[in-house]
Amino acid sequence: MNELIYQSLDYSITCIDAVYVQKGIACFYLVEEAGEYAVLETGTTHSVPLLKQLLVERNIAPEQVRYVIPTHVHLDHAGGAGAMMAAFPHAQLLIHPRGARHMAEPGRLIAAAKAVYGDEVFRELYGEIKAVDPGRIRSMLDGETVSLAGRQLEFRHTRGHAEHHFCVWDATSKGWFSGDMFGVSYSWFRFPGGDFVLPSTTPSQFDPDTYLASLELLGSYKPQRMYLTHYGELEYSLAKAQRLAQQIEAYCKFAAVEADAIELQQRLGDSAVHLMRQLGASNDESELRSYLGFDMQLNVQGLQAWQCRVAAN
Repeated sequence: MNELIYQSLDYSITCIDAVYVQKGIACFYLVEEAGEYAVLETGTTHSVPLLKQLLVERNIAPEQVRYVIPTHVHLDHAGGAGAMMAAFPHAQLLIHPRGARHMAEPGRLIAAAKAVYGDEVFRELYGEIKAVDPGRIRSMLDGETVSLAGRQLEFRHTRGHAEHHFCVWDATSKGWFSGDMFGVSYSWFRFPGGDFVLPSTTPSQFDPDTYLASLELLGSYKPQRMYLTHYGELEYSLAKAQRLAQQIEAYCKFAAVEADAIELQQRLGDSAVHLMRQLGASNDESELRSYLGFDMQLNVQGLQAWQCRVAAN
């Protein structure tokens, strides 16, 4: 059985490791207000027993979970939704309107992931993906709110990473549950001079203009913190947002120059290493590039898919 790894944060928020690939890669959050609970992100089906274990430790009944909220339907964010909804009989699934049908009928998500990973690796990563009863799914429009025992959660559609992505604003903590819209920043990206945040331009719906607009939207709320899925609580600053935007702009310039995937990944890696050095990274370059690894491969694929769409238009 996987080890339960979690961190209690301020504002009655708990960050729980999703045991996805390895420790510290993906997490999800349990938010409490006056005995009611919301789960932000779900990890995968393998994550659900860990959440159940935490609830038992804290003497929380399954019926107290009111909402299950994936920011979008990529399987490291929503793969556990069906299993969680089965475990929490009074919960409602809150999802972007473009993602609702995939939660009720996940066949296309499953087929797409299996085409990438194969059956065996898919089962290892995600387990069994369960459908959610359509009657328990609520599509959240841009700007809508829900109340968690009086604690307001606001949903804002944030395109750029995926068309079916929203971020959730928690006024109590002055924080965003940002999904993939404020990039990724693992513990090994936290350097003496600041936190390095890597954009997530994964295929197949990356769009730089809407990504930049979404970053501006998030900043307009004057947040104090971001709750990243990859990974954990991150102090918000305008400088971090600007570095993210600058990386997106640089990515587009790199992708516009004719290059194969290996060359493009090298250019993106060179840029990221330079930024990490500016933040005080003293690691060997090979170690820094290993940190980038899988995310950079996905970013290259997303950029190439975007360039193909640009060329087609």
